[in-house]
Amino acid sequence: MSLFNVYPLYEVTPVSAKGIYVYDKNGAEYLDLYGGHAVISIGHSHPKYVEAITHQVAKLGFYSNAVQNPLQEELAAKIEALSGCKDYELFLCNSGAEANENALKLASFKTNKSRVIAFKNGFHGRTSAAVAATDNAAIIAPINAQQEVTILELNDIASVQIELEKGDVCAVIVEFIQGVGGLDQANAAFFEQLDVLCKKNNTMFIADEVQSGYGRSGKFFAFQYYKLTPDIISIAKGMGNGFPIGGILIHPSIEAKYGMLGTTFGGNHLACVAGLSVLNAIEEEHLMENVTEMSAYFVKIANTIPQVKKTKGKGLMLGLEFDFEVADLRKKLIYEHHIFTGGASNKKVLRILPPLNINKGHINQFFEALVAALDGMFPKMVK
Repeated sequence: MSLFNVYPLYEVTPVSAKGIYVYDKNGAEYLDLYGGHAVISIGHSHPKYVEAITHQVAKLGFYSNAVQNPLQEELAAKIEALSGCKDYELFLCNSGAEANENALKLASFKTNKSRVIAFKNGFHGRTSAAVAATDNAAIIAPINAQQEVTILELNDIASVQIELEKGDVCAVIVEFIQGVGGLDQANAAFFEQLDVLCKKNNTMFIADEVQSGYGRSGKFFAFQYYKLTPDIISIAKGMGNGFPIGGILIHPSIEAKYGMLGTTFGGNHLACVAGLSVLNAIEEEHLMENVTEMSAYFVKIANTIPQVKKTKGKGLMLGLEFDFEVADLRKKLIYEHHIFTGGASNKKVLRILPPLNINKGHINQFFEALVAALDGMFPKMVK
């Protein structure tokens, strides 16, 4: 049986990984500055992560949510302690798309309304309502298009107000740093007014922290750079360091009822210990502090490179914007310099999403390779 061909693949076959590096079937070493879409948060094969999963799978890997699982409660308490999101409640699932799907469903239950407001260049997943709220017509099937979604421009608070005052919007969903869209951010006034308008109009404010959460922005959540209180916070990517896990944090104003949400695999024993090992590493290794330090170091060097027209994002959720499309540059970096980077729907943005324990040596290695790659493409421009 052949594989359903929906992914354009690089000619690289990883077989092992350690820390910030990935190793292919030929033994070649690659610097991983993408982490599989910001998934690898504490480094590949982190010893405490490996130990936690190994120990747990030898005891109990899975049972359903029909029984007690104290690991879920332990994970919820740890998230609350490190995030500062006091009194929120946790619902666990398996992925970012599923997290956003449950967030939107919960918002509709709470408000008894159905329309969603999302934003241009936003990405929220590939499932039913989540993909309808994603600004990419190419991945929205007719069955998804039945969802009632209005896509607005970031920073256009007047348009948001007009739509909210129509009275039929259950949720506004927004990324505080756009991921797939290319690291764009709205301004503080927009985000904070958005929060006020949602509360005024009985609309749930969903913070999509699937990619920006878990310390990647320099704070536990990117929304914490602003003065606002989301009703629902979706999380996933870096939550399990590669083990599939996602979830939503739910404000106490939203009341739970039996059966309103559910999942077979979400919050299983292995997922919980993976999630706990990530949080423990973030805390014990002071990784959020490292994010802030390494981000400043990265941006300082990026600003010295003539071809970099703009550095975007926050923390270690970064983008380098050029005045040319970066597909060929990414190929040169991976094939000639053995460095993984990411692309975006903005074809001129190179995405940088490394593990949070990256150091200055790794950053120096990247910029030496970047300058060499640019020199090969534009020899007269490099100083």
